[in-house]
Amino acid sequence: MSLMSYADFLKAQTLSKPELLAWGKQSLVSDAPGTIPSLPLPPMLMFDRITQIEHNGRRGQIVAEQDIHLDAWYFLCHFSNDPVQPGCLGVDAIWQLLGMYCALRGALGAGRALGCKEVDFFGQIRPHDGVVTYTVNVRRYSQMQGGAVVIGDGSVSVDGEAIYCVRDAKVGIYPGIQYNDYPAPSANSKGGVLNK
Repeated sequence: MSLMSYADFLKAQTLSKPELLAWGKQSLVSDAPGTIPSLPLPPMLMFDRITQIEHNGRRGQIVAEQDIHLDAWYFLCHFSNDPVQPGCLGVDAIWQLLGMYCALRGALGAGRALGCKEVDFFGQIRPHDGVVTYTVNVRRYSQMQGGAVVIGDGSVSVDGEAIYCVRDAKVGIYPGIQYNDYPAPSANSKGGVLNK
């Protein structure tokens, strides 16, 4: 997979599965000016492609799709007699997309989920479903020296039917906290409160 320039990365309107995997391995961008917030790799990466990326001042939208597979890891253990995708994975997908949005706006550092105000589950994802769509409407993106914060509302649909909504989901981007030398003990090898 060929690398893309940082200028092209910031202008991306869609991203393919190979591009998402390269991003997760930090090999997508050839000339990044610093650490681009990471994406998780499978099995924690919760989507197969980004179908829409829009920026409009401090607002925007990002839409992703996930293909459902009968033998997905979560169906094999959650639960063996009643397989369903855990709802928390849908919430994590919304956080993943918000972190991506920050990176695509130029934020540098490591992304961290900071919470959400409300989560409503009124449906489920089962092994014989087809495609899950994650839509995040960014309400506010703020970039400041030393990081960025984004707040948005997300919805999760399966085969076109809405099943979850997440309100006021928030992600922060923090420079200088990435733990690149895992598993060696180092300055960032222990957690705790951010921005003490």
